[in-house]
Amino acid sequence: MYIELAVALVLGAVVALVFLKNRKNVLKAQDGWWGVGACPQGPEDDSIRPFKVETTPEEIEDLHRRLDQTRSFPSLEDSQFNYGFNSKYLDKVVSYWRNDFSWSKQVDKLNKYPHFKTKIEGIDIHYVHVKPKNLPEGTRAVPLMMVHGWPGSFYEFYGIIPLLTEPASPDDIAFEVICPSIPGYGFSEAPHKKGFDSVCAAHIFNKLMKRLGFNQYYVQGGDWGWLITTNMTQLEPNAVKGLHVNFAPPAKPGLLMVLSLLFGRRFPKLFGFTEHDVKRLFPCMEKLVVNAVKETGYMHIQATKPDTAGRGLNDSPVGLAAYILEKFSTWTDPEFKKLEDGGLERKFSLDDLLTNVMIYWTSRCIISSMRFYKENFAKGLDQPHAKLPVYVPTGVACFPNELMHSPKLWVTQKFRRLKTYTPMARGGHFAAMEEPQLLAEDVQNFVKIVEKRKRK
Repeated sequence: MYIELAVALVLGAVVALVFLKNRKNVLKAQDGWWGVGACPQGPEDDSIRPFKVETTPEEIEDLHRRLDQTRSFPSLEDSQFNYGFNSKYLDKVVSYWRNDFSWSKQVDKLNKYPHFKTKIEGIDIHYVHVKPKNLPEGTRAVPLMMVHGWPGSFYEFYGIIPLLTEPASPDDIAFEVICPSIPGYGFSEAPHKKGFDSVCAAHIFNKLMKRLGFNQYYVQGGDWGWLITTNMTQLEPNAVKGLHVNFAPPAKPGLLMVLSLLFGRRFPKLFGFTEHDVKRLFPCMEKLVVNAVKETGYMHIQATKPDTAGRGLNDSPVGLAAYILEKFSTWTDPEFKKLEDGGLERKFSLDDLLTNVMIYWTSRCIISSMRFYKENFAKGLDQPHAKLPVYVPTGVACFPNELMHSPKLWVTQKFRRLKTYTPMARGGHFAAMEEPQLLAEDVQNFVKIVEKRKRK
């Protein structure tokens, strides 16, 4: 009783100090030039150009030749996905890729939505822009930018786009969805200079939305998309009406977080911890340290020497597929490591998985996508945006198998106007691709709250 009361008093003091310390500051960003050479004189070309994904017989022939010449290597007995991508199942994926997968057919699928490019700060920015087809008279679509992460792409959103732009219920909001490719990913040009981090990407994406004629808009993201969209709100809090994320790791450990880790297992109600929170957080050493070390080897490589490992992946489609698809296994459900096939086809189709891989392969973007880690981590973990709270209305969809779990208490330390925090029924890291219906419903409910419309 007395211990609990003492902890509660300390907590109250900590919360008060934290809120008084952080005032409504706005993140600052300067215009950059990420193109080749020096920035030219004169105004920037702000034209918007239609774009189509294309392929050629030569491109497919080159892919098939490389697939035919791959050198397999046996996995250890009874190793499943615990050592990485299982070779026996990889042989099956390669066989399907070589003999059954149709890139031409998937290119047609990619082109079913309008694609565009426009040059911002010296580099071409690619994006998909989908407008509702049948808006009721007198209503307007709500602009929503959705930002992917690594090793994903704009294609992650192809399942959720129709749910948002053509909702089944007349009471639902119809969204106008913009899905850009992060510079250096997919069909967006890679920066040609050092230093392009999440704040630079956020600055460019805010410029993109203004170029498209939006003075106010919503943003949504997971993985790197979480950080980029968060930075967008910090840069332009008056332009971003609401932020929705499905990944919200703590920006940096604070005193309140430390106290909750010290006492949260014994006094979960004091910190608002649910049964799921306790399961994901404790014991701390195992859940927050050991498990993180096991699953972040890729991050250390990409945050230090991305060009070295990336060169091999850029030359080998099989190596690229193994490197990317292993994440779609483990990050979807950690228990999938115990399966011979990594559980990949339990949640995704091989066509969808290989289409995402092909976006990396045909655009030759794996190295530049990996560099994004180095650019962000090279500046340290104490950057201004990490210390700056977000005061824009925020919604968080908390998927149970997400890589890093953040209880509501931790989330509110960063996002001061948290409107929704939804423990989702199922799903992991690639939420838009794995559970588009669940994510669409949560986005709908969040935006309805901000827009003060009737919810389901």
